[in-house]
Amino acid sequence: MTEEKTLIIGGGAAGLMAGIFSARSGRNTVIAEKNPKVGRKLYITGKGRCNVTNNCDAKTVIANTPTNGRFLYSALSAFSPADTIAFFEENGCPLKTERGGRVFPVSDKAADIVDTLRSAAVNAGCRFLHKTAEHIIIKNGCISGVKMTDGSEEECSKLIIATGGRSYPLTGSTGDGYRFAEEAGHTIIPLRPSLVPLETEEHYGYDADGLLLKNIGIRVLDTKKNKIIYTDFGELELKRWGLSGAVVRSASAHMKDMEPGRYKICIDMKPALDEKTLDARLLREIDSLHTGLFADMLSTLMPRALIGDFAGICGIAADKRCSEITRAERARVVSCLKSMDRTVSGFRPIDEAIVTSGGVCVKEIDPKTMQSRLVSGLYFAGEVIDIDCYTGGFNIQAAFSTGFIASRS
Repeated sequence: MTEEKTLIIGGGAAGLMAGIFSARSGRNTVIAEKNPKVGRKLYITGKGRCNVTNNCDAKTVIANTPTNGRFLYSALSAFSPADTIAFFEENGCPLKTERGGRVFPVSDKAADIVDTLRSAAVNAGCRFLHKTAEHIIIKNGCISGVKMTDGSEEECSKLIIATGGRSYPLTGSTGDGYRFAEEAGHTIIPLRPSLVPLETEEHYGYDADGLLLKNIGIRVLDTKKNKIIYTDFGELELKRWGLSGAVVRSASAHMKDMEPGRYKICIDMKPALDEKTLDARLLREIDSLHTGLFADMLSTLMPRALIGDFAGICGIAADKRCSEITRAERARVVSCLKSMDRTVSGFRPIDEAIVTSGGVCVKEIDPKTMQSRLVSGLYFAGEVIDIDCYTGGFNIQAAFSTGFIASRS
C-alpha cells in the first residue's frame, strides 16, 4: 500500500511554501530538489535582493497577471501578499516596502529569504531529498509515486509538481514539470519567454553596450493595431543587440503573437520635459556653447557613451559646430530625445527570461485546490502552471499562494 506521504518535486518558492504548510499540517512531507541547495532561482531575483511580494491586495495581483489572472483568485484569497509579509516577519526576516509596492528583505539579501524558507521547512518537519525525478508513477488514475534517475522509487499518495518553468536553466528550471504533466495526460500551452529582453532591428555601438539609463519613459506601439499598448517609467539598459532593463522586461509581457517589426519601443529620454521646454533648453545650450561641438551639447543631456549613437540617430555629425545647427536639425534632436524609436525584431532566448509564459493548462487544474482534474493526488504549484505576472513581486506571490493552497488541499 502506498505510504501516506506528500512528495513535492522542486525546492523553489512554490515547493518550499507547499512543504512548510504540508508539514505543519502533520503530513509526512518530502521535498525532492535536484540541486545541492534549495531556492537557487530566489537567490538571483531582484538583482540579488529578492522582490518577495508586492504590498497590495489580491485584486491588484490579479490585475498584474495578464495570463489567467482570475485562476489565482482562490489561491490569493487563501494566502495573500499580507500573509506572505506576515510569514517572513513572524519567521525572523524583516521586510520593507519600496516604490511601486515592491517588498524586499530589510537586509537587501535574497539569501535571507531562502534561509527563512529553508529553516521554516526544517522546523516544520520537512525532509529534503536531493535526487532528480525522472518519471511519475500513476496507478488506477491515482498518483502512486515517483521514479528517480538513480533507479530508486519514492512512494507517495500526494504529489505536488513545483518545478518552475524553463527560464534560467542554470538554476535547475529545465522544464521537467511539463514532461511530468504530459505523462499524466495534461495539455501544455506552448512556452514563450516573458519578462525578457528584446532584440531590435537597430543596433547600438560598443560604447553604449550595457549602458543603464535611469528615469526614462517608454511607450510600446503595436503597429498592426496602430495602438499604444503599454507605457512605463524607470530604468532601461542598452545592449548591442537591443534593449533590456526593468521597463523593457515588463513591456515584453504585453507583446502577444510576436512578429518581427510588429512592435516599436518609443524611448523618451526626457519624460519630465515637454517638447517646447526641451527646445528652449537646447537653445540655451547652443547659445552658451556657440562654437562648441554638437557632441559637447549632447553631453549635457545624456551619458557620453550614447553620444555617438544618438548623433547618428539624429542624422547630425557629432563634430558639427553648435552655431551651425539649423532649426530643422534642432527639431530633430527634440523629436529623438522625446521618441527614440526602436523596432522589435523578437524576444531574447527563453533562458534569459525571468518567467515562462505557457505551461500546464489551467482548465485541467482545480483552482480551489491546485489538484489535477485528470489524476487524483496530483497537484501543481508555481510557474509550471500557465500563469505569468508582471514584474514587481507578483510572480513570487503567485508561487507562494499556489504552493500554499496545494499543500492545504
